[in-house]
Amino acid sequence: MTKPVLLTAALVALLAPAASRAADHHGSKDIVDTAIAAGSFKTLAAALQAAGLDETLKGVGPFTVFAPTDEAFARIPKADLDALLKDKRKLTKVLTYHVVPGRVKAKDVAKLTEARTVEGQSLKIDTSSGIKVGGASVVKADVEASNGVIHVIDSVLLPR
Repeated sequence: MTKPVLLTAALVALLAPAASRAADHHGSKDIVDTAIAAGSFKTLAAALQAAGLDETLKGVGPFTVFAPTDEAFARIPKADLDALLKDKRKLTKVLTYHVVPGRVKAKDVAKLTEARTVEGQSLKIDTSSGIKVGGASVVKADVEASNGVIHVIDSVLLPR
């Protein structure tokens, strides 16, 4: 198996609850479809597809996704973003750094100082002035999806 396949399998294993558990229906669409319907996550949706993670995030979950907007991705120099989108291993690492297992609502995030990502590293959480996750500001919290929750952030998080 290749590393991206193993990482995707690990992501599914980490995030998938028991097969018998039904999806949590807080929203009518899954995380990917909710993001696409919002209209401001085209780059994120394309990146998830390029990394092969779109189907995983359409799964049962639950997932918490810190979702950078198209504006956030536009702050990355075009050449760097193009290179990232072509490097599946690095792209998978960046995208899984935006996902936390479980359904973590804003009221729960506000009680934390860090959150372990699916990528393996932790994101620092600062609630001294609004909510900042890994240095990115949460600009919209608690966007409900059938399989988790999305918190919209204003920049792309890059793992070390």
